[in-house]
Amino acid sequence: MADMDIYEDARTVSRSDLAAWLRQLAHQLESDGRLFYGAAGAVTVADTVRCELEIERENETEVSVEIEFSWTEPARVKMADAEEPSTDDEAAEPTDATPHAAS
Repeated sequence: MADMDIYEDARTVSRSDLAAWLRQLAHQLESDGRLFYGAAGAVTVADTVRCELEIERENETEVSVEIEFSWTEPARVKMADAEEPSTDDEAAEPTDATPHAAS
C-alpha cells in the first residue's frame, strides 16, 4: 500500500511558538498518546515507536531539523458477517410454525 498523507501543515512561527507547539505534542504523547491535528483529527501513537532525528544543511544559508516517528498498527479484522444483513428467508422473524423450546 502506498503512503497516504493524513495531514500536513507548514507555517512560519517564532522559536518560542515552536517550543510551545513541541511541548503541546509532548504533553499529548505523555497523557493518552493521542496527537490532535486540524479541526477534529486525532491519531493514537503506539507505546513503542521508531524515531528519527535528522539535521541537515540544505544550502549555505538554510538548515533543517526533521523529527519523525512511526509505528505499526495492528491489522484490522473485517467482520463480514456482522456488516452484511442476512438475506436468508429462514433468518426472518419467527412465525407460528417456528418451534419454541418447552418451558
